[in-house]
Amino acid sequence: MKNCTHSHAFWRRQGGFSLVELSVVLLVVGLIVGAVAVGGDMQRNAAYQRLGSSFVNGWNLAYLSYKTKVGYVVGDTAGSPTGYVSANTSGADGSDVCGGTLRTAMLQAGVDMPQGRAEGMNAQYSYLDSNGNPQEMTVCFRAIPWLTETAVPGAYSLPVKNVMVLHHVTPDLARLIDSLVDTARDAQFGKVRQYPGPHSGALGGGVYTGVAKAEYSLTNDCIQVTPDVSATCGTAYDEAQVATMTIYYLMD
Repeated sequence: MKNCTHSHAFWRRQGGFSLVELSVVLLVVGLIVGAVAVGGDMQRNAAYQRLGSSFVNGWNLAYLSYKTKVGYVVGDTAGSPTGYVSANTSGADGSDVCGGTLRTAMLQAGVDMPQGRAEGMNAQYSYLDSNGNPQEMTVCFRAIPWLTETAVPGAYSLPVKNVMVLHHVTPDLARLIDSLVDTARDAQFGKVRQYPGPHSGALGGGVYTGVAKAEYSLTNDCIQVTPDVSATCGTAYDEAQVATMTIYYLMD
């Protein structure tokens, strides 16, 4: 009888958890999940920092080195340089120097390039977005109209400038690259900008006034529909690929 009584008492004690015990377990699980999330954010931010400092800045240095060694910018006319990428003096679209063409030009000039994604793919860089999905940034160079303040405060013109074009950039990465170059993150002003902007399609010598600062158009809550073109914003799905945009980095 004694053993049987002890057995019943044992099973009564092992019958379940108290509310206090469950609360403690949930608190511990929450702390672990939070620590994992924070650790993931820190790891991703460190990877973005390396991307900005080594890859993006590496291509900035490669462009300047090419110009110094050859005497004109990449894609320009050797015999009579215009000073613009692809000799695109008007800044019209469709004259990018990218991919194999860019790599060949750099190799012929003896210019060191960033490592990139793999051997022979120096102008591509793979990374993970905030949902853990793969993205691939690509680098091109182009001449475009660039909103520039004139001698009259508050008035802007659109001279043609050479830029590095960064395709497939997630919103948080765009803001980080901007902050590495400019003191304030702004999509309309500074050396790093999002395009197309309100005046990016204009060509010629017009003067613009009342131009205001602008936020980047996307956030990490935006889901990619067409890369760099369209997105669905406002609802975030953990498994979805974060929307990307194109940003421009002023070279000269």
